[in-house]
Amino acid sequence: MTRPPRGVGAAGRVVPPGSALGVIGGGQLGRMFALTARRMGYRVHTFSPEEDSPTGQVADVEVTASYEDLDALKTFAGGVDVVTFEYENVPIEAVDALEALAPVRPSGVALHTAQQRAREKTFLADRGVPIAPFAGAATLDELWEGVARVGTPAVIKTAAFGYDGKGQHIAATPADVEQIWTAIGHQEAVVEKYVSLQAEVSVVAARGLDGGIAAYAPFENRHRHNILDVATAPAAVTPAVAAQAAEITRTVLDELQYVGVLCVEFFVSTEGELLVNELVPRPHNSGHLTFDAAVTSQFEQQVRAVCGLPLGSPEIPRPAAMANLLGELWEDGEPNWAAACRFADVKLHLYGKTEPAPGRKMGHLTAVGRTAQDALERVIAARDALLI
Repeated sequence: MTRPPRGVGAAGRVVPPGSALGVIGGGQLGRMFALTARRMGYRVHTFSPEEDSPTGQVADVEVTASYEDLDALKTFAGGVDVVTFEYENVPIEAVDALEALAPVRPSGVALHTAQQRAREKTFLADRGVPIAPFAGAATLDELWEGVARVGTPAVIKTAAFGYDGKGQHIAATPADVEQIWTAIGHQEAVVEKYVSLQAEVSVVAARGLDGGIAAYAPFENRHRHNILDVATAPAAVTPAVAAQAAEITRTVLDELQYVGVLCVEFFVSTEGELLVNELVPRPHNSGHLTFDAAVTSQFEQQVRAVCGLPLGSPEIPRPAAMANLLGELWEDGEPNWAAACRFADVKLHLYGKTEPAPGRKMGHLTAVGRTAQDALERVIAARDALLI
């Protein structure tokens, strides 16, 4: 689904092929961004604390330094034409240092909003975006008050640096609060009303410099141990839910004046209510399936958006599925790649070691099929074959 551009055009602000694109972060998302950007004729510089990172292995220039090293960041920014992110949890001081010397897309304001759950949820609530009832808490007393206001069961989450279920605890009763406060290290948190889920979906969308928006139809996500396991497109939701998710995503992009690729994660409750869970200011793992299945992948959309080029079509012509490959596959030795590759219609992507767990190997499989379930069965069968 694509919305035409509006507002001021991007004339005079295009970053043309041959330019150097800077990407903050060295993980799997940066790797696929770099591969796409180089195919489109760009040079790619990457900045991260990890040497020989997945992104660095395919970039033109790899800079290894701490995100707190402002001098290194300024030198990096001085050598590129635009900066974007594949890893969002960088200090705002780092973003400020970059913005002083190069265009940064998405902006520091957008990144700062999405980095911290209390800020993010306040931003969404102030704009009428549907979210679960929540309360912020910076002290134990405030946590007690938040749980009393929201009610139990509730989910208590650290306000910052949470991903893949980290820093999240269920408070079944108020008696759990003090133990959870200790478990999260006495840090700022948010309390959310527990939502009984029918499904979890995500909308990945790009917004260009001219305000044009291109959004993929919602993906349906299933998790294992709080980590994304498989994603399918299209999601098994009603047309009304899909349309509402797309409209909410457009609202968020416009309100943030966002430039780049953003993922909005949603809960669909058992009552059919659509609620925003969180914002992810970068390409998203659920969008990996676009690399093989969409007319324009999320990584090409990221290049197009941050460079001021027209956005591509987000159409996914056939139902598709993605299955994550996580480090546990390597626990008993090298997986059986030959067995998996006998599935000629299943595509394999490996990244090598990756953040946020340096040294952990990761990858994914994608397939298209007659239906989303058919595509899912193909990638799961190929993943199972890796252990034969």
